[in-house]
Amino acid sequence: MKRAVFLDRDGTIIREKNFLHRPEDVTLIPGTGLALKRLQAAGFLLFIVSNQSGVGRGYFTLADVEAVNQRLKNELAPLDVHFQKIYIAPEAPGVPSHGRKPSPQFLFEARDEFGVDLAQSFMIGDKLSDLECGWNAGLKTSILVRTGYGLETEEQMSGCRPTPVIVESLPQAADWILRHRD
Repeated sequence: MKRAVFLDRDGTIIREKNFLHRPEDVTLIPGTGLALKRLQAAGFLLFIVSNQSGVGRGYFTLADVEAVNQRLKNELAPLDVHFQKIYIAPEAPGVPSHGRKPSPQFLFEARDEFGVDLAQSFMIGDKLSDLECGWNAGLKTSILVRTGYGLETEEQMSGCRPTPVIVESLPQAADWILRHRD
């Protein structure tokens, strides 16, 4: 079985831009590329799990989401960073969805398709729904980053159980994972 790191996209890997849908607006959070490269070099499979409710709300299309994802992959290509798969939940909140976080469905699909050991894998995100997705799938740890909506999420989580690991950004999350992987 393989270990994986599941990542939210907006606010975790790239700067949060409300309903990002233009590839030219993709900006990596500093240090993200090298952090992902380190995780990949340590043997972790990388996956993106992203709610993209702007599609369901009619703000942009799935083609727009794919164009943004392609730009992200192009930005990371010089570092040879590769995502095994990018999972997208395009439904608006309140609309039935099998994959919209906090549903763990996409993590279960990654387990089945790629042989991922969920109990030895990690989730990184900036919203409570990201953390809950990891907890619902039985991951080893869910990590909250303070980028994107992370600071707001941290304020709302007082007394939350289970308690997440909280770090400044993706590079610190990678450091934490590499120290605690065994």
